[in-house]
Amino acid sequence: MNKRLVALVVAGTFLAGCTTDPYTGQQKVSNAAGGAALGALAGAGLGLLAGGNDRRNALLGAGIGALAGGAIGLTMDKSEAELRAQLEGTGVSVTRAGDQIILNMPSDITFAVDQDSVKPGFYQVLNSVALVLQKYNQTLVDVFGHTDSSGDDNYNFDLSQRRALAVANYLSAQGVDSRRFAVTGFGETRPIASNATAAGKAANRRVEIQLSPLTR
Repeated sequence: MNKRLVALVVAGTFLAGCTTDPYTGQQKVSNAAGGAALGALAGAGLGLLAGGNDRRNALLGAGIGALAGGAIGLTMDKSEAELRAQLEGTGVSVTRAGDQIILNMPSDITFAVDQDSVKPGFYQVLNSVALVLQKYNQTLVDVFGHTDSSGDDNYNFDLSQRRALAVANYLSAQGVDSRRFAVTGFGETRPIASNATAAGKAANRRVEIQLSPLTR
C-alpha cells in the first residue's frame, strides 16, 4: 500500500459539510466535513481510488461530450488564455504542458501556516478559477497538495491532502461539477526547489491544479 500517493473523487456528499461564512457569504468546508472526507479515504484503504477512467465514464454518462481532434487543443488554448487573464498579478502561475494546464498556488497566499482552511483573501482568486472551469467543462481537474521537508513525514502528507481537498471542495461549492475532481496528497515527496533554503521551502509549499481534456 502506497500512502504517498492518494487520489479521491470529491463526491457531492462532502459538500454537505459546507457552511456559509456570515461575514463573507462564501461557502467553506467545516473541519468535521474535511475530517470525514479524509476518514473515508483512509477507510477505503488509500491507494488510487479514482482514476481518470472513472471520472471520464461518469461525465460521459451524464451527457458531457468528449473532446476530440482539433477541439482538444482549441478548448485548452481558450481555457489557458482566460486563466492567464483572470490570474494575472495574483501570485498564481499558469503553465502549459501539451494538452494539460497547471496552476501553481503557493501556500503562502493560499493558507496560513499549518492550516488547511483557504484564506478569505484568496476566495476571489478561486472564484475566478471556478468561472473558467464552469465555462470550459470538458476537462478533468486534479488537485495536488505539496509541502516542504520540515517536520514529520506523516504530518506533511496529511496536511498536503487536507489542503488539496479544501481547494477542491471550495471550487465544487462554487458550482464546478464535483465529478470532475480527484485529490492527491504528495507531502514532501515532489519538491520543485531545494529545501535547503527558505525560498526553496516556500516554493515547495503549494497546491497545484492540473486540467486535462475530457476525451474518449
